[in-house]
Amino acid sequence: MFRTTRPALPAALLTIGALALTGCSGSSAPGETYDPDEEVTLTFAFWGNEVRAGLYEQAFEAFNEEYPRITVQNSFLDFPAFWEKRQTEAAGGGLPDVMQFDYSYLRQYAESGLLLDLAPYLGGVIDDEPFSDEILEIGEVADGNFAIATSTNAFGLYTNPALLEAVGVEEFAGGTWDDYDDWMEEVSDAASAQGVELWGGVDWTGRIQNFELQMRAGGEDLFTEDGEPNFTQDDLEAFWEQGDSIREDGTAAGSQKVEEAYPLSVFDSALTASELNWDNFGTGYLGNLGDSYTELGLVAPPLDVEGAQDLFLKPAMLHAIAATTDHPEAAATLVDFLVNSPEVGAVFGTNRGLPASETQLEGAALEGLDAQIRDYEESIADRLGDAPPVPIVGYGTLEEKFRQLGLELGFGTITPGEAASQFFSEMDIVLNQ
Repeated sequence: MFRTTRPALPAALLTIGALALTGCSGSSAPGETYDPDEEVTLTFAFWGNEVRAGLYEQAFEAFNEEYPRITVQNSFLDFPAFWEKRQTEAAGGGLPDVMQFDYSYLRQYAESGLLLDLAPYLGGVIDDEPFSDEILEIGEVADGNFAIATSTNAFGLYTNPALLEAVGVEEFAGGTWDDYDDWMEEVSDAASAQGVELWGGVDWTGRIQNFELQMRAGGEDLFTEDGEPNFTQDDLEAFWEQGDSIREDGTAAGSQKVEEAYPLSVFDSALTASELNWDNFGTGYLGNLGDSYTELGLVAPPLDVEGAQDLFLKPAMLHAIAATTDHPEAAATLVDFLVNSPEVGAVFGTNRGLPASETQLEGAALEGLDAQIRDYEESIADRLGDAPPVPIVGYGTLEEKFRQLGLELGFGTITPGEAASQFFSEMDIVLNQ
């Protein structure tokens, strides 16, 4: 279900959209296929780290064995920097030919005319048989299909067993958010007593996903189908107040540590024993933690409402093509390979989430952490509810604002009430300008 009306875009995005709509020629003729004799160079951009970069290199090597005349020039950034660069490129009409894409930005870029409509290629250049209807519908915005999901994932709580063993604390056994705070405090206190620089986790109120989990546990999504918020400023202030104690008593790693570790997280840096995140982050965690750490724990996030369906499967990421590409057939050929090839499935495992394509899933040898993620998603079946509405235009901006306000709360430069007020001011611009 998609909204039939949408909020106006913020000024910067309106500029991007206007440039895109006047400067792009749109998609190529339906059904065209790549000429294998044509020499083509494609640009490809993704967010990630050195681990994922290495996996993409292997995928492109496999691609070039089948398509030796298509050269792929790739680049990567961390997630915030990736979207800052895309916004600049979009304003100038210079988006990469093919992009790893996030669900949060799909409506914004698709409705601005920045993405190629993949519908003419689905069932042709891009094999859609290995996908369920539900997965294919993820890319539908307005009258087109602008992205295809590589995989799905779910939110979870990662822990570091080696660090927990070192300080003599058991794994988090599950429970409420208060139980999680108590467990984090136990870890932080044990580490402090041993002179070890380690915390139980970070201030979890700094992520909009945890607010969303609590909203869904109460029976509401963050936003309605019409793009209206389901929460008040008081609701948000009360949520941020839940983090007051763990910010103030040293239970959570402080914002200074978070900033020092950036672009890695403090969990990547072995400074915390747990982190709430999407389950496909596991491979990256192990890569960044290094050889001293060979396993992770993965359990369901805290929950205050017994029987609630607060979790959901979301597209871990998608692939999209710029409307400005000069080589739509070659770009679609690359997308088909990246989402369907069994070889790519074998290379990535669950680095991008559980493969959404049946052929790619068959190619993925799910062992170790990959099998652990598959088993985790099976274990939370009772907590999986319907997916929320497609993110509103500007959701990515709000998500980043939420993160920044969380850091400021950690530094003590604002109160929960001031943070809620600033967030609603930003949301007012996003929704109503």
